[in-house]
Order: sequence, then structure tokens, then C-alpha cells
Amino acid sequence: MYCEISLYWIPRDKAAVHRISKNPFVLATFGCLAVWAEDWPQFRGANGQGVSASRNLPVEFGPEKNVVWKTPLPPGHSSPVIAGNRIFVTAYENDKLFTVALDRETGKVVWRREAPRPRKQELHKANSPVSPSPVTDGRNVFVFFTDFGLLSYGPDGNERWRTPLGPFNNPFGMGASPVLVGRTLLQACDAESGSFFAAFDAETGKQKWRVERPEYTRGFSTPVIYRPPDGPVQAILAGSYQLTSYDVETGQEVWFFRGLTWQLKPTPVLGKDAIYVLGWAGGSDTGQQEQIPPFEDVLKSWDADKDGKLSKQEVPDPKITKDWRAVDLDDDGVLGARDWRLYQSRRSAQNAFQAIKLGPKGDISAGGLLWRYTKTLPNVPSPLLYHNVLYLIKEGGILTTLDPATGDVIKQGRLQGALSPYFASPVAGDGKVYVVSEAGNVVVLKAAGEWEVLAVNNLEESCHATPAIVDDKIYIRTHSALYCFAKKTP
Repeated sequence: MYCEISLYWIPRDKAAVHRISKNPFVLATFGCLAVWAEDWPQFRGANGQGVSASRNLPVEFGPEKNVVWKTPLPPGHSSPVIAGNRIFVTAYENDKLFTVALDRETGKVVWRREAPRPRKQELHKANSPVSPSPVTDGRNVFVFFTDFGLLSYGPDGNERWRTPLGPFNNPFGMGASPVLVGRTLLQACDAESGSFFAAFDAETGKQKWRVERPEYTRGFSTPVIYRPPDGPVQAILAGSYQLTSYDVETGQEVWFFRGLTWQLKPTPVLGKDAIYVLGWAGGSDTGQQEQIPPFEDVLKSWDADKDGKLSKQEVPDPKITKDWRAVDLDDDGVLGARDWRLYQSRRSAQNAFQAIKLGPKGDISAGGLLWRYTKTLPNVPSPLLYHNVLYLIKEGGILTTLDPATGDVIKQGRLQGALSPYFASPVAGDGKVYVVSEAGNVVVLKAAGEWEVLAVNNLEESCHATPAIVDDKIYIRTHSALYCFAKKTP
């Protein structure tokens, strides 16, 4: 019997692990060290794809089964990220914001640091003040808080820098996680006004560039990185009505596609020659929504005091008044021409899951669409592309698989035993797909177009965070703890 050792090096752009020996003689010299064959450095792992190279993942697990360790944590919707010998999460407790580092092997809390909280932004009831997940370069960690901005900590929890951002005009709170490309840290800050996308120096926190986003961009989607055969590395960001690709080094717009819905929560996934973008924002699942008359025509009928604006009392349509804040975007108590124009766009937007051809430059709206699927669409969970099959998980436990080449449905059905809402995104590895419901039921599927349920595991507690999969283990965060599960071996 012998132990396996690993030496690893960390380049600027990515944590990488290099195994060098299983020689018992070497082991006798160096001793027994933990092996880290894989990292999960950001939300949904490498480039947000949600796919792991692990080969021996557990099917059945729970609070009393196949538990490697369990660590109590304050609540938070952010997902764990993993690199080197550390796991990082963010959390909140008694109105305070924290970044927490845990030991990867034991789950022990190594350090916890409090972040400033100069404000308390309005949040949707399903959101939390720590929904964006951290990102790590294998040594340092970078975090984004709605109520402060960006911070970076070193390996021992030493604060490296802080960059305040906001406040943000987003009544639902923020959701996009930071992304790291070499020494460039990217952060999307979409809101109902003042939306922007910015890059920061990962060593200093200083802003490298900032581009303003369209006048209304309610978005929660994390950017994904595209490296074309020719040309600059690109960050592709989904927002209201438009998918946009930016040059990572300069922030310059490379190409864009118009035709998304009005509110984007899921993060897209990349295929070989296409990007798959999901957007559902209420209304009908049949695609095209209602057409709203021009503001000038509405004023003639509803503007009783003839001031050129509409107060809540002047609007007879209950669809508008029952969710007034969603239409009164600048929160000034009345609807002006801008509010109405964006309400028109919102009601005519199309909910869809779309395959969009990557690049090359400029407006690709006319010829960029490969296919569009408009039925049974999820709200929050991101799509998964695994073994040439696309997976969607919708509220009520409706799982759909599609052919990525055509958008044709392969199989659709309900996951019995896990029919609650879903906020966590599906992840995959070892020929299995894992989906976690809000109620804390983890469904393990045999990965295939004609999927099969292998197990439904009950964590006995609510869950919003997306799992992480590395080194034949799955890490799942509930509202009060972080679990590490693995197959138990003799």
C-alpha cells in the first residue's frame, strides 16, 4: 500500500495540477500528501460549463450516507469554488457579509473575513445578499457583494484590495458572478438603469475598462469566455434583448445578437460552434407576447391630468398596477415615455432557448440563429451541455433533453420525488447529471438523451446553490452547511 503525491504549479491564468509520481521510493522521501487532480475555480466550474472530469462519483448520499465531511456555514446562495487546497464561499449572518475559506480535505474553516456593507439593497424574496459566487486563481480569491462591490483576499485571508461599486438600480438584487481571465477580472453589473460591464486588474483591483450597457438591462447572467481560432479572447454576456461579445482586453464590442427576452437569469453554455442561451421572464411559453400601443395613444385615454405622465391611479390595467415597480423603472412614482417604451419591449419579447452561431463581427441577428425552442422553459437554472445532449430543469421537476444540433426534444418528463422549484443549475460528471431542487432533493440521472433516474437523495434542508464536482467528490451547499460526498471505499 502506498500514498500518492502531487506537485502542482499555478500559472497566471489558471490553476493547474501536475501529478508527477506514484513511486513508493519517492513517497518514502516526501511522505503522503493530498492529490488535487482537478479544480472548480468559479461558478459552475471551468468557464461556467458545469462539467467535471471526475470518474467515480456517488449515486446515493445524504446527511448520514457517503458523507466525507459536513461543515456548518451561515446562509448564502453562492456556490462553492475550489482550487488547490482551499474551498471558498460567501455568506451572510446578522446583516454582516463574509468570505469563508475551508480546507479542501477536511472541510475545516481556515479563515473568515467580514466585508464592508454600506447599504442594504432591495432584493427579490428568492435572492440573497450573497448570490454571486467567488472566483479563484488557485491562490487568491475574488468576491462580489451587491452591497459593496469587489474584494480580493490572499491565501491566508489577507485583504489584497477592495473596489467599491454601486449602488445598483436592480430591485431583484444582483446575481452575476465575477470571472477571471489571466490577470483580468470581469464583473457584469446589469440593472434597470446605469448597467455596465467592467474589467479590473486582478493584482491591484484598478479598473482597466468599463463599457456602458443598453439603457435597460435587467440581467443576472455570468459571462462566458470564448477563444476563437483567430482574434482576441471574448467575454460573451447575455442581457435584456441582446447577447453581446466583448474583447476581454479592451472592452470593445466584437459582435451582438438581438432576439433575447427582457430578463436574463441563466448563464449560457458554449458548444463547438454555437452558444446556447436560455431566457424566460414570465408570460406565455408560446413565444411571441402581446403588442402594447404607443405611449402617445395611451396618454390620450389614461392621462387624466394631462401632465404627459401616468400615475398609478390613472392606469386602469391591473397587469401594470399590481407590479408597479417592475414598470416604473426609475421609481419616481409615474410612468414616462422611457418606462413605457421599455414596457412595450418587455411585453413583446420572446421567451426562448436558442442556439446562436458564434461571431464573427458586428450585428449577427439576421443570420446568427441556428434554432429556437420556446416551450417548457426554466426560469433560473442554467442549461447544461454534456455528452452532446442539452439538459433543462424547470420548476416542478420537469427535465427536458434536446439535440444541440437541431433543438429537437429527445425526452421530457417529471422527476418524481423532486417536484419543487429549482434555482441551482445542473452539473455533470462520470456519466451522471446532478440536479438539486429548492427543497433539497438531489436527483442523480444517467446522462443520456433518454435519461434515467438513478436516485433521489434528500438533504433534509433547502438549497439554492449550484453544486461543485471535483476529484470524484460532489460538494453541495444547503442553507446551513456545506457537504462533501464521495463513494466510501474500504
